[in-house]
Amino acid sequence: MAQSNSPSRYTLTAALPYTNGPIHIGHLAGVYVPADIYARFLRLKGNDVAFVCGSDEHGVAISMKAKKEGITPKEVIDKYHNIIKKSFADFGISFDNYSRTSAEVHHKTASDFFKKLYEQGDFIEEETEQLYDDEAKQFLADRFVIGTCPRCGHEEAYGDQCENCGSSLNATDLINPKSTITGTVPSLKKTKHWFLPLDRYEGFLKEWILEGHKSDWKPNVYGQCKSWIDDGLKPRAVTRDLDWGIPVPVEGGEGKVLYVWFDAPIGYISSTKEWAEREGKDWEPYWKSKDTKLVHFIGKDNIVFHCIIFPSMLKAHGDFILPENVPANEFLNLEGNKLSTSKNWAVWLHEYLEEFPNMQDVLRYALTANAPETKDNDFTWKDFQARNNNELVAIFGNFVNRVAVLTHKYYNGVVPTPNAFTEVDQETLKALKSFPAILTNSLERYRFREGSQELMNLARLGNKYLADEEPWKLIKTDEERVKTIMFVALQIATGLAILSEPFLPFTSNKLKGILGVARNNDNSVISSARLPDGQAVEKSIGWDDVSVEDILLPAGHQINPSELLFRKIEDTEIQQQLDKLEATKKTNASTTPKTSAMEKEITPQKDTITYEDFAKMDMRVGTILEAEKMPKADKLLVLKIDTGLDTRTIVSGIAESFNPEDIIGKKVTVLVNLAPRKLRGVESQGMILMTEDKDGKLVFLNPDEGNVENGEAIS
Repeated sequence: MAQSNSPSRYTLTAALPYTNGPIHIGHLAGVYVPADIYARFLRLKGNDVAFVCGSDEHGVAISMKAKKEGITPKEVIDKYHNIIKKSFADFGISFDNYSRTSAEVHHKTASDFFKKLYEQGDFIEEETEQLYDDEAKQFLADRFVIGTCPRCGHEEAYGDQCENCGSSLNATDLINPKSTITGTVPSLKKTKHWFLPLDRYEGFLKEWILEGHKSDWKPNVYGQCKSWIDDGLKPRAVTRDLDWGIPVPVEGGEGKVLYVWFDAPIGYISSTKEWAEREGKDWEPYWKSKDTKLVHFIGKDNIVFHCIIFPSMLKAHGDFILPENVPANEFLNLEGNKLSTSKNWAVWLHEYLEEFPNMQDVLRYALTANAPETKDNDFTWKDFQARNNNELVAIFGNFVNRVAVLTHKYYNGVVPTPNAFTEVDQETLKALKSFPAILTNSLERYRFREGSQELMNLARLGNKYLADEEPWKLIKTDEERVKTIMFVALQIATGLAILSEPFLPFTSNKLKGILGVARNNDNSVISSARLPDGQAVEKSIGWDDVSVEDILLPAGHQINPSELLFRKIEDTEIQQQLDKLEATKKTNASTTPKTSAMEKEITPQKDTITYEDFAKMDMRVGTILEAEKMPKADKLLVLKIDTGLDTRTIVSGIAESFNPEDIIGKKVTVLVNLAPRKLRGVESQGMILMTEDKDGKLVFLNPDEGNVENGEAIS
């Protein structure tokens, strides 16, 4: 159930990154940037926060990579753990502790957890037949088996999933299975394993999630949980035959390890233990006290583990609290294609930090402003450039630079003493006071994209105020009025310095340096001024103070010279990144001649419908008469289409694939009985049917024969 009172402490977890490769922008957008924003925000509000993470270092994928590269699993995890940990640190992700599941504290914690459940009788012990490689003399984990998918016929499906049709599989489902280790046909051999009977927890999960969190969990999270529960939960193996991982700590567990999905989430607990020991704290309240709020930050592919399986484990154990929220994000694509580690279709964090030095916040902002919170979103380098040049540089940076430059020009960098405030001044200062509450409202609902835009609105407030008041003109005629204007502008700049920290921590620190304020131990800032009698006065300002204090930066306070917060990103820099991706695309195409590496995966078949369902759709052949771009909408065209029944307006998101003038006269297929809906104020009266070619470009669905008349029905 949602907590009604204010928590005494917060435990925040970010999904453990798997150490078979570096971190890319999809990981950042889905998990680590929103988690860091939330953690920083809570600390600024004065909360007790434990923000933990660590490297996930067990499982078959690491074994596979080690075999492929001819090195040990330990060498694989050490390499990527160091890359990932350094990337996070350089990027400013403010973990209180970043651990690893190969650590002794984790092995002990996970083993003890398993033994408690084992001793309580919470597992089912079963002997099953598993695929076995007689030549390699080992049982084959799902990913060590390849064969023909029984659903779509794809000949290179893995034992856990067909990447062609997306179907979830068992290794024994495959047709003509082969071992990826030796290439031999595996045999079936009996082996014993322990299972967590998830079906025992259906009642608890229904009450806790379906009833208790219907109104406060994100729809995508709640919907996926409901689907799993409604389908009926089944026992799930918690052990597997593998030589890499945490040994099963009970009799009969020889040659077996804890399944990685079982041990990995326990890594949050062991990371907290590690942090608490280092800090001289007691770890248990952060996981066992009812006045602790536990929040898991994950991507959508981990919803089932964090909302169904891990809570069932915690419930079975009996001593632990359950997550209050699991604000999972959807996926981020890159330039129209799915991010892929194996195909190198990614923007790697460590490479970004090298190629765009000291520009961490630009990437943080671009990813937050376009965060895949409710649906999959697309990262493009052009959007990244636009976010930087048109927003960070032109709005945020421009305001701060004008304020600092003018303060030095007119007052040698000393905050002037204001005179009487006009109504505009008062309204502006009142608006400034409203922003902590506005941002808090967004962040407490995990709407980080919304929060980033509200922060930019504060910078817009400052720019508009300066543009309207024009101190650079007034200085010639009314110096006293200019003092007040600059005082007000400096208050806005100080508010920005404090409130921007969760979103733009490096920028916030730089701005505090310009304003000459120091960070206090409690995450507030300290300003100082001299009274007329020479006495020094210090003032501490925190997040909530922005909403109540009339003065954030006192008159008499000395600020430092201006420096650029952001630099413009040139077209050549963006083209370099696009060229890099194009080279990757060509490399992939040349190494996979059968199927282009960038070819889109075939979408799995949707649920079966009846003929009656289909018959409700009225599809007609039409001709495009007019086409024009929707103002201020990069993807939308406004079309006039002769449907044979009438001439109607249809708004279609095809602007990135077609020039308006090129499609006039084109035959199209129109769904004419779709309920009208308004898009950017224009009523769209139907939908045109499209598909994509292998390059991801939209293509019209239309009749091959040219003599088909408008209005002909599609059947």
